[in-house]
Amino acid sequence: MSDIEIATPSSSVFTLFSPNLLPATLMLGGGVTLYAVESYITATIAPSIVRDIGGLELFSWMTTLFVAAGVLGSITVATRPQGMGLRAVYVAAAITFGIGSLVCAIAPIMPVLIAGRAIQGYGAGMLSGLAYAFIRFVYPEVLWRKASTLYAAIWGVATVLGPTLGGFFAAGGAWREAFIILVPLTVIMALSARWLLPNVADDRADTRTPLIQIVLLLVAVLFVNVASTIEHGSYKTILIAASLALVAAMVVVERKSDIRLLPYGAVMLSNPISALYLTMFTLMMVLTSDIYIPYFLQTLHGVTPLVSGYLVALVALGWTIAAFFSASFSGRQAAIAIIFGCILETAATASLIPFLATATPFDGVAELAPAVISMFLMGFGVGLGWAHLITKVIAIARKSEQDKASAAISMTQSLGGAFGAALAGVIVNGAGLTHPGGTAGSLSAATWLFALMALPGLIAIVLSVTIRPASA
Repeated sequence: MSDIEIATPSSSVFTLFSPNLLPATLMLGGGVTLYAVESYITATIAPSIVRDIGGLELFSWMTTLFVAAGVLGSITVATRPQGMGLRAVYVAAAITFGIGSLVCAIAPIMPVLIAGRAIQGYGAGMLSGLAYAFIRFVYPEVLWRKASTLYAAIWGVATVLGPTLGGFFAAGGAWREAFIILVPLTVIMALSARWLLPNVADDRADTRTPLIQIVLLLVAVLFVNVASTIEHGSYKTILIAASLALVAAMVVVERKSDIRLLPYGAVMLSNPISALYLTMFTLMMVLTSDIYIPYFLQTLHGVTPLVSGYLVALVALGWTIAAFFSASFSGRQAAIAIIFGCILETAATASLIPFLATATPFDGVAELAPAVISMFLMGFGVGLGWAHLITKVIAIARKSEQDKASAAISMTQSLGGAFGAALAGVIVNGAGLTHPGGTAGSLSAATWLFALMALPGLIAIVLSVTIRPASA
């Protein structure tokens, strides 16, 4: 039962911003926003950081450790000390993020900045996981889907907002200011949590820490993130294979251990909750093929870097619009939205082969339109069913394991993106993006990328059909 009551919940997502719910919505949505926007801001200002303090050889670790620490942060929501409430975790998460931001702002050398990024990522991962963990306490059940829609939409908006803000700071050489402005904001969030978030009891039945699974998963995340940042194809393949082996080992340990990292049934294909997580994972894998779209637009079609950057943001726009479009769906409508979303994302990704893997200059709207529509529909497909997947996870997880279930949502999203990015790198390099390179290499890379990255989408389609409709 929610600690914050409203008499007759509306079917509109804007009910989340009603006077009774607004404070909690701002706190939880703000945590997700910090994680999402900061991911993109730092990617934009990274070249300015290197020019100022050096450390080019450590460039990729700014992102690698942020992502790995974020996964650990989301796990911490479920593995926190016994008796520690979610509100206390929120305060700790905000303070941790603030400390990490301060370290980044004053960093004299790259190793110090990387340490700050790791601290930032840990706090951000907790804040993101808390948004889903708090849903059942803050909102009536009828609004769970709306809250999930809002949090999903934030990631879409961040894809546009993050680089824009990052470009603003980078243009003025003010990369330190991009970090320092976050410090007072996190202090305000930490102080406000006591009054704006409910104090809920710790209802977990098992608070033991699954150390073996955590270590295996974190090393797997580090391997796959390193793989996504190196150019040597054979090294990429080895790292991804090692990462997959570690994930497989984690699954084996998880199935046999009495101390679980994931909610019951998450690693058993026969269990409904397993299909939900796997569907999320495969959807995110497919979506990450968009990271090479700007390159193909520039090299094959003569689109300027600025325009190509904003065109790929259509993927995020599609996700956001679809999330709000399907927010009112329930029961059979929601189940159909998940299936149709998987089909749409897969088909849109495959359609980029004839629309993008050509050497025809895009001189006008007519030439550009098919590729633009496909990019938009890639995101639209994910957004159509994402909030419903999240809602079903929270609804069917055992009450004593709902913190684990909520934390695993953020973890699955991060893992899908990390594995997808690494796999995409292996595909394009193996298909000739750098050797032979040029137009021929780009054509081959684009063709193979969108063909092979659409395959996990087929798995998502099969899984989505097995997901049963919830009662309306």
